[in-house]
Amino acid sequence: MAKPISSVVIVGGGTAGWMAAISLARMARAEPLHITLIESSRIGTVGVGEATIPGIVHFNHQVGLEEIAFIKATQASFKLGIQFENWYQQDSRFFHPFSDFGLPIDQVAFHHYLNRLALAGHPVNFEDYSFASALARQDKFAQPHPQPSSPLADFNYAYHFDASLYAAYLKQHAMAAGVKHLDAEISQVVLHPTSGFIDQLVLDNGETLNAELFIDCSGFRSLLLGEALGVGYQSWQQWLLCDAAQAVQTVRTGPILPYTRSIAMDAGWQWRIPLQHRMGNGHIYASAFCSDESARQTLLDTVEGEVLNSPRKLSFTPGRRDVIWHKNCFALGLASGFLEPLESTSISLVQTAIAKLQAFFPDQDFAPAAIAEVNRLHNTELENIRDFLILHYKLTDRRDSEFWRYCAAMQVPDSLQHKMDLYRERGHLVQYDQESFKGASWLAMYNGYRFQAQGYDPRAGQVPLDLMQQRLTQLKQSIQQAAGSAVSHQDFISKHCAAAPL
Repeated sequence: MAKPISSVVIVGGGTAGWMAAISLARMARAEPLHITLIESSRIGTVGVGEATIPGIVHFNHQVGLEEIAFIKATQASFKLGIQFENWYQQDSRFFHPFSDFGLPIDQVAFHHYLNRLALAGHPVNFEDYSFASALARQDKFAQPHPQPSSPLADFNYAYHFDASLYAAYLKQHAMAAGVKHLDAEISQVVLHPTSGFIDQLVLDNGETLNAELFIDCSGFRSLLLGEALGVGYQSWQQWLLCDAAQAVQTVRTGPILPYTRSIAMDAGWQWRIPLQHRMGNGHIYASAFCSDESARQTLLDTVEGEVLNSPRKLSFTPGRRDVIWHKNCFALGLASGFLEPLESTSISLVQTAIAKLQAFFPDQDFAPAAIAEVNRLHNTELENIRDFLILHYKLTDRRDSEFWRYCAAMQVPDSLQHKMDLYRERGHLVQYDQESFKGASWLAMYNGYRFQAQGYDPRAGQVPLDLMQQRLTQLKQSIQQAAGSAVSHQDFISKHCAAAPL
């Protein structure tokens, strides 16, 4: 019988490292596990990730973080979704909510009835049938009731938070749970001469560190998985052109909005993320179409509020490592790959990767079948997110710059083209294995880009058109009225979870 893993070393701190540490520490309450996290105070973390998707609510609960205390500690605000501006056309906007649109009618998906109306010449906007969209439109917020009176009132939310404060908060809880922390740099990674496994780490002070499982959270460098073990990298830059970012923080002006703003620019896009103590801003761009200086100046010219620091540049290659798990090394976060934060998936991918590691946690034999399955699941998940991001660029109607003309004309992966074709022909939503974004998210994109289905489920044609219009009008009005009775997002935070000024 194989021996259980008894020691884990996590290389790198930041959000990824401390999420892994606290997750494994919680797991170690049932099985003895010695966890050491090594990071150097002389090496900075990327730390610009400030927006999340709803899975983070479950993660925090799972590792024992109390919501109000977490919000106050990280200067967090609530996020109902993302507002996309100038993506379809200049001066256009649409909303991607963390909620469904409407409810199935006679077991037929709601959007088929809207598509039927649109094909009959009656303009429809899917957002009118989403409670989260209605709240966001009015800058309001309400936490979902655990037992809502109507399924329409059941929606998800996520957070905006300061990533550095979040990592520090996780660190505090992980160390209280028994995680050992070392402030040092790694000078050498020693591989076993026969197996090729990582045998030990040599620190800059000459000490050595041994473990049975190593988790690589070393950022873009990928010190263990990429450099030491030589796992290759697959670039997806032929579809996702953006490969650089300029990030800057500003004084927040006005109330805290309950959503992220994503604003399309000539060669990329900008984010605006409202925290309690400041605004996070960034300009993601394609270096082949925009110089660093131009991107930096565009960012400074368009942010709102006083600039708090100098713009910081990040460079990256969109894509992934060939595998996330090789031998006795498991990579998380930037060490495993990177997709631009267009849909705030970076922290979510850390979370789901940790969940896969826990579900297939190895013995000292490191069973190849388990490793292969984790790699298959992760790669599938990442490719599905890749396709969803590509869709944002492919469906644009903009032709006002070389960048957007390229995006509109580019060939997309077959997996994405199949989804687009089936929706265009029949209004059918394809969902593959390991989908991070369900049908409602795809509908938000199709609706926002005016990608109109040319058909619908024939069962949606059985309800008389005038009766269907009447029901939909009543539904839209009830959603608007319910949203109107909620308090503003700013007032909600001020009353329930205002953080102390920094």
